[in-house]
Amino acid sequence: MVNNILEMRSITKTFPGVKALSDVSLSVRRGEIHAICGENGAGKSTLMKVLSGVYPHGTYDGEILFENEPARFGSINDSEDRGIVIIHQELALVPYLSVAENIFLGNEQRGRGGMIDWNATNAEAGKLLARVGLDENPMTPVGTLGVGKQQLIEIAKALSKRVKLLILDEPTAALNDADSEHLLELLRQLRDQGITSIMISHKLNEITDIADSTTIIRDGQTIETLDMLADAVTQDRIIRGMVGRDLEHRYPERVSNPGEEVLRVENWTVHHPTQPGRVVVEDAGFTVRAGEVIGIAGLMGAGRTELAMSLFGRSYGRDISGKVFKRGQEIKLRSVSEAIAHGLAYATEDRKRYGLNLIEDIKRNVSAAALGKLSRRGWVNSN
Repeated sequence: MVNNILEMRSITKTFPGVKALSDVSLSVRRGEIHAICGENGAGKSTLMKVLSGVYPHGTYDGEILFENEPARFGSINDSEDRGIVIIHQELALVPYLSVAENIFLGNEQRGRGGMIDWNATNAEAGKLLARVGLDENPMTPVGTLGVGKQQLIEIAKALSKRVKLLILDEPTAALNDADSEHLLELLRQLRDQGITSIMISHKLNEITDIADSTTIIRDGQTIETLDMLADAVTQDRIIRGMVGRDLEHRYPERVSNPGEEVLRVENWTVHHPTQPGRVVVEDAGFTVRAGEVIGIAGLMGAGRTELAMSLFGRSYGRDISGKVFKRGQEIKLRSVSEAIAHGLAYATEDRKRYGLNLIEDIKRNVSAAALGKLSRRGWVNSN
Protein backbone atom coordinates (compact mmCIF):
# COMPACT_ATOMS: atom_id res chain seq x y z
CA MET A 1 0.00 0.00 0.00
CA VAL A 2 1.30 3.47 -0.91
CA ASN A 3 2.18 5.53 2.17
CA ASN A 4 0.84 8.96 1.22
CA ILE A 5 1.37 11.88 3.57
CA LEU A 6 -0.96 14.11 1.53
CA GLU A 7 -4.10 13.66 -0.55
CA MET A 8 -5.81 16.59 -2.27
CA ARG A 9 -9.01 15.46 -3.96
CA SER A 10 -11.07 17.35 -6.54
CA ILE A 11 -9.89 20.81 -5.46
CA THR A 12 -11.75 23.62 -7.22
CA LYS A 13 -10.96 27.26 -6.52
CA THR A 14 -12.83 30.13 -8.16
CA PHE A 15 -12.13 33.84 -8.11
CA PRO A 16 -14.59 36.40 -9.49
CA GLY A 17 -14.84 35.56 -13.17
CA VAL A 18 -11.96 33.07 -13.12
CA LYS A 19 -11.78 29.36 -12.26
CA ALA A 20 -8.17 29.01 -11.11
CA LEU A 21 -8.41 25.32 -10.20
CA SER A 22 -10.85 22.78 -11.60
CA ASP A 23 -11.11 19.34 -9.98
CA VAL A 24 -7.39 19.13 -9.20
CA SER A 25 -6.10 16.05 -7.36
CA LEU A 26 -2.64 15.51 -5.91
CA SER A 27 -1.06 12.62 -4.00
CA VAL A 28 2.31 12.97 -2.27
CA ARG A 29 4.21 10.03 -0.81
CA ARG A 30 5.82 10.35 2.60
CA GLY A 31 9.52 11.20 2.44
CA GLU A 32 9.68 12.15 -1.26
CA ILE A 33 10.53 15.30 -3.20
CA HIS A 34 7.45 16.01 -5.30
CA ALA A 35 7.70 18.61 -8.07
CA ILE A 36 4.77 20.56 -9.49
CA CYS A 37 5.16 21.90 -13.04
CA GLY A 38 3.07 24.07 -15.28
CA GLU A 39 3.14 27.23 -17.32
CA ASN A 40 2.62 30.63 -15.71
CA GLY A 41 -1.00 30.89 -14.56
CA ALA A 42 -1.57 27.13 -14.55
CA GLY A 43 -2.63 27.19 -10.88
CA LYS A 44 0.46 25.81 -9.12
CA SER A 45 0.80 28.50 -6.46
CA THR A 46 -2.97 28.70 -5.98
CA LEU A 47 -3.06 24.97 -5.19
CA MET A 48 -0.32 25.37 -2.58
CA LYS A 49 -2.09 28.35 -1.03
CA VAL A 50 -5.19 26.19 -0.67
CA LEU A 51 -3.10 23.50 1.02
CA SER A 52 -1.35 25.87 3.42
CA GLY A 53 -4.46 27.76 4.52
CA VAL A 54 -3.72 31.03 2.72
CA TYR A 55 -7.09 30.33 1.09
CA PRO A 56 -8.98 28.91 4.09
CA HIS A 57 -11.32 25.95 4.17
CA GLY A 58 -14.73 26.96 2.87
CA THR A 59 -13.34 29.18 0.09
CA TYR A 60 -12.74 26.17 -2.17
CA ASP A 61 -14.42 22.88 -3.03
CA GLY A 62 -12.81 19.49 -2.49
CA GLU A 63 -11.11 17.53 0.26
CA ILE A 64 -7.65 17.51 1.82
CA LEU A 65 -6.25 14.61 3.83
CA PHE A 66 -2.98 15.04 5.71
CA GLU A 67 -1.56 11.96 7.38
CA ASN A 68 -4.87 10.22 6.64
CA GLU A 69 -6.87 12.80 8.61
CA PRO A 70 -9.14 15.56 7.21
CA ALA A 71 -7.39 18.92 6.99
CA ARG A 72 -9.60 22.00 7.16
CA PHE A 73 -7.13 24.80 7.65
CA GLY A 74 -8.49 28.26 8.39
CA SER A 75 -5.10 29.98 8.28
CA ILE A 76 -1.38 29.43 7.85
CA ASN A 77 -1.10 28.97 11.61
CA ASP A 78 -3.44 25.97 11.39
CA SER A 79 -1.36 24.28 8.69
CA GLU A 80 1.90 25.01 10.50
CA ASP A 81 0.50 23.44 13.66
CA ARG A 82 0.12 20.22 11.64
CA GLY A 83 3.67 20.46 10.26
CA ILE A 84 3.02 22.03 6.83
CA VAL A 85 5.24 25.03 6.10
CA ILE A 86 5.27 27.03 2.86
CA ILE A 87 8.17 29.19 1.68
CA HIS A 88 6.93 31.67 -0.90
CA GLN A 89 8.96 32.90 -3.86
CA GLU A 90 9.08 36.34 -2.26
CA LEU A 91 10.75 35.68 1.07
CA ALA A 92 8.94 36.69 4.27
CA LEU A 93 11.89 37.83 6.38
CA VAL A 94 12.28 41.09 8.28
CA PRO A 95 15.56 42.62 7.09
CA TYR A 96 16.13 44.70 10.23
CA LEU A 97 15.83 41.76 12.64
CA SER A 98 18.59 39.26 13.35
CA VAL A 99 18.76 35.77 11.87
CA ALA A 100 17.67 34.27 15.20
CA GLU A 101 14.80 36.72 15.60
CA ASN A 102 13.54 35.87 12.13
CA ILE A 103 13.78 32.13 12.68
CA PHE A 104 11.68 32.27 15.85
CA LEU A 105 9.40 35.18 14.90
CA GLY A 106 5.95 34.20 16.17
CA ASN A 107 7.48 31.13 17.79
CA GLU A 108 9.64 32.82 20.41
CA GLN A 109 11.74 30.87 22.92
CA ARG A 110 10.30 31.95 26.24
CA GLY A 111 11.92 31.67 29.64
CA ARG A 112 10.79 32.52 33.13
CA GLY A 113 7.96 35.02 33.44
CA GLY A 114 7.14 34.73 29.74
CA MET A 115 10.15 36.81 28.70
CA ILE A 116 12.15 35.83 25.62
CA ASP A 117 15.22 33.78 26.50
CA TRP A 118 17.76 35.26 24.10
CA ASN A 119 20.51 32.84 25.05
CA ALA A 120 18.26 29.89 24.20
CA THR A 121 17.04 31.67 21.04
CA ASN A 122 20.54 32.24 19.69
CA ALA A 123 21.73 28.77 20.70
CA GLU A 124 18.80 27.02 19.01
CA ALA A 125 19.15 29.25 15.95
CA GLY A 126 22.80 28.24 15.70
CA LYS A 127 21.83 24.56 15.68
CA LEU A 128 19.25 25.12 12.96
CA LEU A 129 21.71 27.11 10.86
CA ALA A 130 24.15 24.21 11.13
CA ARG A 131 21.43 21.84 9.86
CA VAL A 132 21.00 23.89 6.70
CA GLY A 133 24.75 24.33 6.22
CA LEU A 134 24.87 28.04 6.99
CA ASP A 135 27.81 29.36 9.00
CA GLU A 136 26.46 32.71 10.17
CA ASN A 137 26.26 34.45 13.53
CA PRO A 138 22.60 34.18 14.68
CA MET A 139 22.75 37.85 15.67
CA THR A 140 23.54 39.01 12.12
CA PRO A 141 20.84 41.27 10.61
CA VAL A 142 19.10 39.38 7.79
CA GLY A 143 19.18 42.41 5.49
CA THR A 144 22.97 42.17 5.24
CA LEU A 145 22.83 38.66 3.76
CA GLY A 146 22.36 37.57 0.16
CA VAL A 147 19.26 35.93 -1.27
CA GLY A 148 20.81 32.46 -1.21
CA LYS A 149 21.49 32.65 2.51
CA GLN A 150 18.06 34.10 3.16
CA GLN A 151 16.49 31.05 1.45
CA LEU A 152 18.40 28.81 3.85
CA ILE A 153 17.22 30.91 6.79
CA GLU A 154 13.63 30.39 5.63
CA ILE A 155 14.24 26.62 5.66
CA ALA A 156 15.82 26.86 9.12
CA LYS A 157 12.70 28.73 10.22
CA ALA A 158 10.57 25.89 8.85
CA LEU A 159 12.67 23.31 10.69
CA SER A 160 12.11 25.20 13.94
CA LYS A 161 8.40 24.45 13.52
CA ARG A 162 9.05 20.69 13.26
CA VAL A 163 8.07 20.61 9.62
CA LYS A 164 6.76 17.39 8.10
CA LEU A 165 5.81 18.77 4.67
CA LEU A 166 7.91 21.61 3.26
CA ILE A 167 6.50 23.57 0.29
CA LEU A 168 8.91 25.67 -1.78
CA ASP A 169 7.58 28.02 -4.46
CA GLU A 170 10.30 28.71 -7.06
CA PRO A 171 13.08 28.36 -4.45
CA THR A 172 15.98 28.81 -6.90
CA ALA A 173 14.49 31.52 -9.13
CA ALA A 174 16.79 34.25 -7.77
CA LEU A 175 19.81 32.08 -6.94
CA ASN A 176 23.05 31.54 -8.83
CA ASP A 177 24.15 28.02 -9.78
CA ALA A 178 26.23 27.43 -6.64
CA ASP A 179 23.47 28.54 -4.26
CA SER A 180 20.90 26.54 -6.23
CA GLU A 181 22.96 23.34 -5.98
CA HIS A 182 23.46 23.92 -2.24
CA LEU A 183 19.70 24.27 -1.77
CA LEU A 184 18.93 21.15 -3.80
CA GLU A 185 21.48 19.14 -1.83
CA LEU A 186 19.82 20.35 1.38
CA LEU A 187 16.46 19.07 0.10
CA ARG A 188 18.06 15.68 -0.52
CA GLN A 189 19.38 15.65 3.04
CA LEU A 190 15.96 16.58 4.43
CA ARG A 191 14.44 13.76 2.37
CA ASP A 192 16.90 11.35 3.98
CA GLN A 193 15.72 12.64 7.36
CA GLY A 194 12.12 11.81 6.47
CA ILE A 195 10.92 15.32 5.60
CA THR A 196 8.64 15.49 2.55
CA SER A 197 9.04 18.40 0.12
CA ILE A 198 6.86 19.87 -2.61
CA MET A 199 8.79 22.07 -5.03
CA ILE A 200 7.29 24.38 -7.65
CA SER A 201 9.82 25.22 -10.32
CA HIS A 202 10.22 26.24 -13.95
CA LYS A 203 13.79 24.92 -14.03
CA LEU A 204 13.24 21.54 -15.63
CA ASN A 205 16.87 20.47 -15.29
CA GLU A 206 16.53 20.79 -11.51
CA ILE A 207 13.28 18.83 -11.52
CA THR A 208 14.71 15.93 -13.50
CA ASP A 209 17.73 15.98 -11.19
CA ILE A 210 16.01 16.00 -7.81
CA ALA A 211 12.32 15.06 -7.99
CA ASP A 212 10.99 11.60 -7.16
CA SER A 213 7.56 12.42 -8.65
CA THR A 214 6.27 15.26 -10.80
CA THR A 215 2.69 16.43 -11.15
CA ILE A 216 1.87 18.53 -14.22
CA ILE A 217 -0.90 21.14 -14.06
CA ARG A 218 -2.28 22.83 -17.16
CA ASP A 219 -5.04 25.45 -17.27
CA GLY A 220 -6.04 24.75 -13.66
CA GLN A 221 -6.37 20.99 -14.15
CA THR A 222 -4.24 18.00 -13.22
CA ILE A 223 -2.79 16.43 -16.36
CA GLU A 224 -0.68 13.59 -14.94
CA THR A 225 1.78 12.53 -12.26
CA LEU A 226 5.08 11.05 -13.45
CA ASP A 227 7.33 8.65 -11.56
CA MET A 228 10.67 10.25 -12.34
CA LEU A 229 12.73 7.12 -11.64
CA ALA A 230 10.55 4.37 -13.09
CA ASP A 231 9.64 6.28 -16.25
CA ALA A 232 13.07 7.86 -16.95
CA VAL A 233 11.32 11.17 -17.55
CA THR A 234 13.04 13.75 -19.78
CA GLN A 235 12.62 17.51 -19.94
CA ASP A 236 10.89 17.19 -23.31
CA ARG A 237 8.40 14.78 -21.76
CA ILE A 238 7.53 17.31 -19.04
CA ILE A 239 7.20 20.12 -21.59
CA ARG A 240 4.79 18.02 -23.65
CA GLY A 241 2.55 17.65 -20.61
CA MET A 242 2.78 21.36 -19.78
CA VAL A 243 1.85 22.68 -23.23
CA GLY A 244 -0.28 19.78 -24.47
CA ARG A 245 1.72 18.96 -27.58
CA ASP A 246 5.15 17.98 -28.82
CA LEU A 247 7.52 20.85 -29.50
CA GLU A 248 9.72 20.62 -32.55
CA HIS A 249 11.73 23.56 -31.24
CA ARG A 250 11.81 24.47 -27.56
CA TYR A 251 12.78 28.02 -28.50
CA PRO A 252 11.11 29.58 -31.57
CA GLU A 253 13.31 30.35 -34.51
CA ARG A 254 13.89 34.04 -35.04
CA VAL A 255 15.54 36.12 -37.72
CA SER A 256 17.43 39.24 -36.72
CA ASN A 257 17.53 42.15 -39.13
CA PRO A 258 18.91 45.02 -37.06
CA GLY A 259 18.28 48.49 -38.37
CA GLU A 260 19.77 51.86 -37.56
CA GLU A 261 21.55 52.59 -34.31
CA VAL A 262 19.06 53.61 -31.62
CA LEU A 263 21.19 53.75 -28.47
CA ARG A 264 24.93 53.85 -27.82
CA VAL A 265 26.68 53.85 -24.46
CA GLU A 266 30.35 54.79 -24.20
CA ASN A 267 32.86 54.59 -21.32
CA TRP A 268 30.12 54.18 -18.69
CA THR A 269 31.58 54.05 -15.17
CA VAL A 270 29.62 53.84 -11.93
CA HIS A 271 30.82 53.96 -8.32
CA HIS A 272 29.11 52.32 -5.37
CA PRO A 273 26.57 54.68 -3.72
CA THR A 274 27.96 54.30 -0.17
CA GLN A 275 31.56 53.21 -0.90
CA PRO A 276 32.99 55.99 -3.09
CA GLY A 277 36.23 54.17 -3.90
CA ARG A 278 34.50 51.03 -5.15
CA VAL A 279 33.88 50.85 -8.90
CA VAL A 280 30.79 48.77 -9.73
CA VAL A 281 30.72 49.32 -13.50
CA GLU A 282 33.92 50.29 -15.30
CA ASP A 283 34.21 51.67 -18.84
CA ALA A 284 31.18 49.76 -20.13
CA GLY A 285 29.88 50.31 -23.62
CA PHE A 286 27.41 48.79 -26.04
CA THR A 287 25.22 49.61 -29.04
CA VAL A 288 21.54 48.81 -29.59
CA ARG A 289 19.99 48.85 -33.06
CA ALA A 290 16.34 49.02 -34.08
CA GLY A 291 14.59 45.66 -33.89
CA GLU A 292 17.37 44.13 -31.79
CA VAL A 293 17.26 42.32 -28.44
CA ILE A 294 20.51 42.81 -26.53
CA GLY A 295 21.32 40.47 -23.64
CA ILE A 296 23.52 41.54 -20.73
CA ALA A 297 24.97 38.44 -19.09
CA GLY A 298 27.20 37.86 -16.09
CA LEU A 299 27.50 36.20 -12.71
CA MET A 300 25.71 37.47 -9.63
CA GLY A 301 27.43 40.68 -8.55
CA ALA A 302 28.99 41.35 -11.96
CA GLY A 303 27.18 44.70 -12.25
CA ARG A 304 24.36 43.89 -14.68
CA THR A 305 21.57 45.43 -12.58
CA GLU A 306 23.77 48.32 -11.52
CA LEU A 307 24.50 49.15 -15.17
CA ALA A 308 20.82 49.17 -16.08
CA MET A 309 19.73 51.21 -13.06
CA SER A 310 22.48 53.79 -13.47
CA LEU A 311 21.51 54.31 -17.12
CA PHE A 312 17.89 54.79 -16.11
CA GLY A 313 18.23 58.31 -14.76
CA ARG A 314 21.10 57.51 -12.39
CA SER A 315 18.77 55.61 -10.08
CA TYR A 316 21.83 53.76 -8.78
CA GLY A 317 25.38 54.80 -7.97
CA ARG A 318 27.41 57.99 -7.68
CA ASP A 319 30.26 59.67 -9.56
CA ILE A 320 28.81 58.35 -12.81
CA SER A 321 30.68 59.19 -15.99
CA GLY A 322 30.35 58.30 -19.65
CA LYS A 323 28.18 59.24 -22.61
CA VAL A 324 24.82 58.06 -23.95
CA PHE A 325 23.71 58.68 -27.53
CA LYS A 326 20.17 58.33 -28.87
CA ARG A 327 20.01 58.07 -32.66
CA GLY A 328 23.46 59.66 -32.87
CA GLN A 329 22.71 62.61 -30.58
CA GLU A 330 24.16 62.75 -27.06
CA ILE A 331 21.49 62.84 -24.36
CA LYS A 332 21.60 63.56 -20.64
CA LEU A 333 20.01 61.10 -18.22
CA ARG A 334 20.43 62.99 -14.96
CA SER A 335 17.12 61.86 -13.47
CA VAL A 336 14.43 59.24 -13.93
CA SER A 337 12.09 61.84 -15.41
CA GLU A 338 14.73 62.74 -18.02
CA ALA A 339 15.20 59.07 -18.89
CA ILE A 340 11.45 58.62 -19.36
CA ALA A 341 11.27 61.78 -21.47
CA HIS A 342 13.90 60.27 -23.80
CA GLY A 343 11.81 57.11 -24.19
CA LEU A 344 13.69 54.84 -21.78
CA ALA A 345 11.82 52.43 -19.50
CA TYR A 346 13.15 50.10 -16.81
CA ALA A 347 11.46 46.90 -15.61
CA THR A 348 13.21 46.07 -12.35
CA GLU A 349 14.05 42.59 -11.04
CA ASP A 350 12.85 43.70 -7.56
CA ARG A 351 9.29 44.76 -8.36
CA LYS A 352 8.25 45.06 -4.71
CA ARG A 353 11.03 47.47 -3.78
CA TYR A 354 11.58 49.47 -6.95
CA GLY A 355 8.80 48.65 -9.41
CA LEU A 356 5.45 49.00 -7.67
CA ASN A 357 3.68 51.05 -5.04
CA LEU A 358 1.99 48.20 -3.18
CA ILE A 359 -0.48 50.40 -1.28
CA GLU A 360 -1.90 51.85 -4.51
CA ASP A 361 -4.21 50.20 -7.03
CA ILE A 362 -3.26 48.86 -10.47
CA LYS A 363 -4.55 51.97 -12.28
CA ARG A 364 -2.30 54.31 -10.33
CA ASN A 365 0.74 52.04 -10.70
CA VAL A 366 0.30 51.67 -14.46
CA SER A 367 -0.14 55.40 -15.01
CA ALA A 368 2.49 56.69 -12.54
CA ALA A 369 5.21 57.15 -15.17
CA ALA A 370 2.92 59.09 -17.51
CA LEU A 371 1.16 61.55 -15.20
CA GLY A 372 2.43 64.46 -17.29
CA LYS A 373 0.44 63.18 -20.28
CA LEU A 374 -2.64 62.51 -18.16
CA SER A 375 -2.82 65.88 -16.43
CA ARG A 376 -3.88 69.38 -17.37
CA ARG A 377 -2.74 72.42 -15.43
CA GLY A 378 -1.43 70.17 -12.69
CA TRP A 379 -4.64 68.16 -12.27
CA VAL A 380 -4.76 64.47 -13.13
CA ASN A 381 -7.73 63.12 -15.03
CA SER A 382 -8.52 60.00 -12.95
CA ASN A 383 -10.82 58.63 -15.64
